[in-house]
Amino acid sequence: METPGSQSSLHRANLERVIRAVRLAGSLTQAEIARTTGLSAATVSNIVRELKNGGTVEVTPTSAGGRRARSVSLSGDAGIVIGVDFGHAHLRVAIGNLAHQVLAEESEPLDVDASAAQGFDRAEELVSRLIEATGVDRSKVAGVGLGVPGPIDVESGTLGSTAILPGWSGARPAEELRGRLGVPVHVDNDANLGALGELVWGSGRGVRDLAYIKVASGVGAGLVIDGTIYRGPGGTAGEIGHITLDESGPVCRCGNRGCLETFAAAPYVLPLLQPGHGADLTMEGMVRLAREGDPGCRRVIADVGRHIGSGVANLCNLLNPSRVVLGGDLAEAGELVLGPIRESVGRYAIPSAARQLSVLPGALGGRAEVLGALALALSEMGDSTLLDGTLSTSTPVFT
Repeated sequence: METPGSQSSLHRANLERVIRAVRLAGSLTQAEIARTTGLSAATVSNIVRELKNGGTVEVTPTSAGGRRARSVSLSGDAGIVIGVDFGHAHLRVAIGNLAHQVLAEESEPLDVDASAAQGFDRAEELVSRLIEATGVDRSKVAGVGLGVPGPIDVESGTLGSTAILPGWSGARPAEELRGRLGVPVHVDNDANLGALGELVWGSGRGVRDLAYIKVASGVGAGLVIDGTIYRGPGGTAGEIGHITLDESGPVCRCGNRGCLETFAAAPYVLPLLQPGHGADLTMEGMVRLAREGDPGCRRVIADVGRHIGSGVANLCNLLNPSRVVLGGDLAEAGELVLGPIRESVGRYAIPSAARQLSVLPGALGGRAEVLGALALALSEMGDSTLLDGTLSTSTPVFT
């Protein structure tokens, strides 16, 4: 039996520390592992050798700073995680391994008015179909990350806002999907998962402080502080869409007037263009027309960018992030929207905070949230399961 402070317990703690660093990053050189964990280079070398011999990690030659190095990643067959993203009108599922490789991914339309039960039925079917298509061992599933378009109450696990998915009133998404799949399920809102996805795989790589802004049917932000998603005690941090821009402005769905959302979200901005472009215009269509030179769409996008920039300036003054990443369809507008955002930030933010900030489009597009769901599952799984081999001997799921 291990006792606290014993050599064996210290060794195991160091093993788990190395596994965690590699698991969260996807792959690291041994020098990077030493910097991340605080362990000596000799200790890291011995631990990596032990984990490699046990089949937990893979080591491949690489280079760093022009010098030969060894890249360490978790073994591709050490386990798998699943990401499920419920959007305003879609369901997307991805399967990845612990080496941060996406093995399969599929998306299909989802009726926004569908009930929660129907949505979870389809998610269960899609997960099972992808599991079968990839041929992975079902007993290797370590966990599931789940994204929903609304705030999750931290204490109850209940979807806090049903304005986007009205048929989900009172739903407990993690509990529901856990009961169907028989594995741990971790849930978060779509903006937080978009932030995680960009942080791990996209435009947020290499930074520790980040705000991911998603503009769709609503406006939300995922906040990363010191490398960790900040949710707040009630799970509602990042509701940037409800910053007040004009107390006499349009009435927002939250009950207030003049929220940022009423100047930037699809239900409010698309009607401005309907007289000349029809009632079927979408955010994606507006962006495409703007890129083709349509003056009305360009004007609306520029206005939206300036309004978003006002909200970003508030974030800069409060949190001083080093990077803001714009996600959703609006990001495809490029400088048509990013330029006005930067203009407003320069005007309203504290100069020192504005100078330190970079504003970039998301690199992952519509995949950001489902990849963030994979990252969530990876971050929440326990490292002891990899050392003990419990994934390979667990009870099969999805029966």
